Amino acid sequence: MLKILIVEDDAQLATTLKYLVEDNPRYRVVAIADDLPSAVAAAETHDPDLSLVDLQLARGSTGFSVAVRLSDYDVPCLFVSGKPPSFPMPDLALGCLVKPFTAEDVHRSLAMAEDMMRGRETLRPRIPENLTLYDAPGEGYEEPERGFIPSRRSLKTRIEHWIAGTQA
Repeated sequence: MLKILIVEDDAQLATTLKYLVEDNPRYRVVAIADDLPSAVAAAETHDPDLSLVDLQLARGSTGFSVAVRLSDYDVPCLFVSGKPPSFPMPDLALGCLVKPFTAEDVHRSLAMAEDMMRGRETLRPRIPENLTLYDAPGEGYEEPERGFIPSRRSLKTRIEHWIAGTQA
């Protein structure tokens, strides 16, 4: 069973997402959080296997800052957002499921995220149209230029400084 943390500040959407996730007996929501501090507390308490993270959260928190902090607990993220990031962020998340979504979209996205986490290469009959996976090159993907690639810790520090600067 995959233990899932939902990080969403809209209580009604969080509850709906919980029901959609738990519609499949292979998945169980262990906690719902609405901002960075509650997401970190939930990760410490419940040791989730995966988190579904909205990008705009309560009390000035962002899904980006949550993803950075949850990486300290080795909890991979799948962004769930009405407006996806404008570029892939494989160091922060497995991908992004864009709202609105159906129960089938959620189930297929969770199955694909689980496959990525477990290192399985499986053939899925159909990827949801509103799901972008960051580790799987898709249409229009271009190999990045060779050059300096910051370490995960360096990238994390840069993101934290950027987040702190935007909240000031």
